[in-house]
Amino acid sequence: MLLLFNNKNKIGDRVKCPFCLKTETKVLDSRLTSTQDSVRRRRECPGCLKRFTTYERIEDTNISVIKKNNVIQQFERKKLITGMLKACEKRPVKREKIEQSVDEIESELRKKGKTEITSRKIGEMVIDKLLSLDPVAYVRFASVYRRFTDVSQFAKEVKKINQKK
Repeated sequence: MLLLFNNKNKIGDRVKCPFCLKTETKVLDSRLTSTQDSVRRRRECPGCLKRFTTYERIEDTNISVIKKNNVIQQFERKKLITGMLKACEKRPVKREKIEQSVDEIESELRKKGKTEITSRKIGEMVIDKLLSLDPVAYVRFASVYRRFTDVSQFAKEVKKINQKK
């Protein structure tokens, strides 16, 4: 189980076990993520003996997303993870790889130093990551994101993938 710290699962400096809700947990392993902007901790609950993973990350710059209809919303990494999980459903892609891809996207956005970015740009970043993770997931996401209307559009995307190999 993966957890991102929030007020629901953290009490002061303690993390609640997501299974039995005890406030005492033991950190088994702690390391920086590949993007080095968050800390991954593997924990164990001494009460129920279950293990889970938490991530600590700094929330420094608020990024706003400009949607297609010009509505501005706060960037939510959870939405990216959900969309990528749907695209990768029943595919041999581990959740950790998806989390890592989202970390990389978020890191790229923060490095640009912009406080506003279009949803189109984020969508293209997701498509690029999915292409490297799994070609089927890529086509699934692209079909929804680019609003395919017929089979020829699917065929065109598959042809592009095969040409890149």
